[in-house]
Amino acid sequence: MHTAHAEVLIVGSGPTGLVLAIDLARRGIPHRLVERSERGFPGSRGTGIQPRTLEVFDDLGLLPAFMAESRLIPKAQAWEGPERVRVWDFVESADASPGVPYPDPRMLPQWRTVELLVERLEELGGHVDFRTELTDFAQDPDGVTATLRHADGTVETVRAGWLVAADGGRSTVRKALGVPFTGEELTVQPVLIADVLLAGDDRAEIDSDHWHMWPRAEGGLFTLRSLEGSDALQLMAAFDATVEPDRLRDVSAEDLTRLVATRTGMRLTVTEVRWVSDFRARTAMAERFRHGRVILAGDAAHVHPPNGGQGLNTSLQDGYNLGWKLAAVLRRGAPDALLDSYDAERTRVAAGVLGLAASVHRADRAGGRDGLQRRGKETHQLTLGYRDSALSRDLRHDVPEDALRAGDRAPDATCMDASGSPVRFFDVFRGPHFTLLALTDEEFTAPAEDWIRTCRVGGGASADLRDAHGHAKSGYGSGFFLVRPDGYVALATDDVADVAEYVKLVAA
Repeated sequence: MHTAHAEVLIVGSGPTGLVLAIDLARRGIPHRLVERSERGFPGSRGTGIQPRTLEVFDDLGLLPAFMAESRLIPKAQAWEGPERVRVWDFVESADASPGVPYPDPRMLPQWRTVELLVERLEELGGHVDFRTELTDFAQDPDGVTATLRHADGTVETVRAGWLVAADGGRSTVRKALGVPFTGEELTVQPVLIADVLLAGDDRAEIDSDHWHMWPRAEGGLFTLRSLEGSDALQLMAAFDATVEPDRLRDVSAEDLTRLVATRTGMRLTVTEVRWVSDFRARTAMAERFRHGRVILAGDAAHVHPPNGGQGLNTSLQDGYNLGWKLAAVLRRGAPDALLDSYDAERTRVAAGVLGLAASVHRADRAGGRDGLQRRGKETHQLTLGYRDSALSRDLRHDVPEDALRAGDRAPDATCMDASGSPVRFFDVFRGPHFTLLALTDEEFTAPAEDWIRTCRVGGGASADLRDAHGHAKSGYGSGFFLVRPDGYVALATDDVADVAEYVKLVAA
């Protein structure tokens, strides 16, 4: 049997697998992305995109398309039966500053986010092998041999250097590895979620400017929200623990019409059910995300309750963290141990985010007059970082307590180029390279590595950018800051010679 070859085999074309594939494609890393379903995820499910993820989309070249189709999270409209009660802001914006260009979470149905990611991958020359299922794999010290089954029944063998499991919370790869997936069931009450079309005499009351919520509805919390770029609405309903999940998965339009009438007291008819699912809120996480040549990412590594909009965003950023590290191992001769930093960094982040999502879930369950609690800035993921990572080196002395540190997210700043045109740090960062920000007027020799882009910021004649408004000084201070391809400060130092020593961590 013929054996195909790929440097990386990715299983699962959700947001995690797609972000990783996009990152590998722009780096020229041959890979295969396989998905057992006929198309991408069909439902709205994970609709909230946090500010940090918007920055990831910016770097990957996806932001203009996403911003054009998404929208800000609407205000919440609380109801009691058919009567409007109160309107309130459901989410808190980040503090407006030059360092945070996208302060507000946005919304787009997950099926459309996935489509945009697929389109971006195809622009870069990649594609998804739909209707292709991983049926078996075996790893050895040099790679992974995998068996794929296609929709027509043909079987293919693929030899890859690395296998990345992004195949969801019921991951077949994780189960085959025998990796424990431990966590906490936060509630035994099931929740129904569905994408529906709605008609009826009161249809105009369910406007698209609000997220409509019935916190004290008979039977449990009930919500309706118009979906961006669609004539459908997302319906969500909590149920008593005695309700069997099978009853929720098999609901018809007539069943949901009766449910809407009971929960809202309004004259509304569900005319079509486009997608339906159910869940019980839980947290779960693998103890380790790397297992030899097999790496777990996204829901295959950790699952979150939907409260606070953390799951999709955390999962997507797993792929973003992993891409540049795989490239460093495959192209720059970095030691395989570099991939242990993926495990160390993302397990720590995932554990913290799981705790946050569980806390938001409990606050929602405790209720109040609006049922769901306001989402604060802690959900934006802008303060997540890797200060404790082996890849974070801060070698400065006498730094103020609130100063930017190695391991922190590298903030944006707007400077001026030689022609007087504005240039953002995010413009400089965009791409698969490391960036050395030199916030100094002293002369120095830039690193010779072609994968490090040096940007001199200051008032001297050799400066690439001028800090006309003080944004760079305010956000960074002074010195040399080596920024990772995923937008975190790797090294902060007063001596550019330290960059050469740092390079040994990420290249041969």
